Amino acid sequence: MYPLTIGLAIENRDLWEQTQAVLSELPFRVIVQHQDVGDVTNFLDRLERMRPDVVLIDISNWKEPLEGLAASIRGAVGDPIIIALSTSGEAEPILAALRAGINEYLVPPLHDALKRALEKRSADRSRRRESGAKGGGKSFAFFSAKGGCGASTLVCHVAAELGRLNQKVLLMDLDMDSGMVRFITKTKSVYSILDAVNNLHRLDIHYWKALISNGIPNVEIMASPLTLACREQPTGDQIRHVLAFARPNYDWSLVDLGRGLSRVSMSALEEIDEACLVTTLEVPALHQSKQIIQTLLDGGFGKNRIRLILNRTPKRLDLTPGELEKMLGVPIFCMIPNEYQQLYETYAEGRMLDRGSELGKPIARLAAKLASLQEEQKSKKLFGWFG
Repeated sequence: MYPLTIGLAIENRDLWEQTQAVLSELPFRVIVQHQDVGDVTNFLDRLERMRPDVVLIDISNWKEPLEGLAASIRGAVGDPIIIALSTSGEAEPILAALRAGINEYLVPPLHDALKRALEKRSADRSRRRESGAKGGGKSFAFFSAKGGCGASTLVCHVAAELGRLNQKVLLMDLDMDSGMVRFITKTKSVYSILDAVNNLHRLDIHYWKALISNGIPNVEIMASPLTLACREQPTGDQIRHVLAFARPNYDWSLVDLGRGLSRVSMSALEEIDEACLVTTLEVPALHQSKQIIQTLLDGGFGKNRIRLILNRTPKRLDLTPGELEKMLGVPIFCMIPNEYQQLYETYAEGRMLDRGSELGKPIARLAAKLASLQEEQKSKKLFGWFG
């Protein structure tokens, strides 16, 4: 179930208690609570900062035209579902609410109707994510089949390439053990993902901007903790909420999940459109890839959302691409050549790859393919693309 965020403005005690009873049964988080409906300016300001998925507002004593209220809420939040709660079930206020663009008008008893409305919104958001609709920004998770397959290198350079193509990009490091994004991008920020998850109660766009680093053009970086092997691990719910908050603010959200699958990375994948599994031709890496793919499929992650990237590919393969695809159960999305010496020299010099280098060019094509963006020079010979 998609983890909705909720904004409440309810004065009536009975409506408040009935609403709380419904929300206690659902895995949703209330991020705005407001009990003075007359103080609409403060309420709208809090909505604009927190941007909940659903707004529930008590209109029992509302005297102004509802068109203005609905327009103000949508202006502050974007595209929330607006549910009007009232103690009056008369036809005239119901029709007025619907004409004003309010999605639902509910009167006591609220339990069944409100629960259905919230579950429907959650299902709609899940379908949008499953179909790959941007919904305010598309997200990719990169992770290695095992340590050393190169997921961090690829996600950092894909992010830089998308930024070069004038896309607004978030690069988030959720690898709490290695955290290579800091090293590769040379970000100097002292803040990390832990600052976001530990301050969900105050997480708005202004606080978010204070946490991120933006040393790469058009790329904002949310790093992992400075201390390796961090003892404090975020929960799956915390990660989902941070991803759900950040995603609408970017064209592309790229997440480094480290290696393998964990409870946190599986939770993060619930907020991710496509999973980019990076592997090499080493037998242990291929074995792990097969296990990871099967785990994802068993967990309901669609095969069409798995992007298999074969990294450090030699010029001559012992297995054909078709044989590899049959063995692993998913198509090969991209093959990146083995240019280890070039990468070693690049990192030794404290910089990122030149996009015109022998390794930079296929990574640039990977970024364009993932984002379905046209390359600037279509006449260039493609290397290693399948599917």
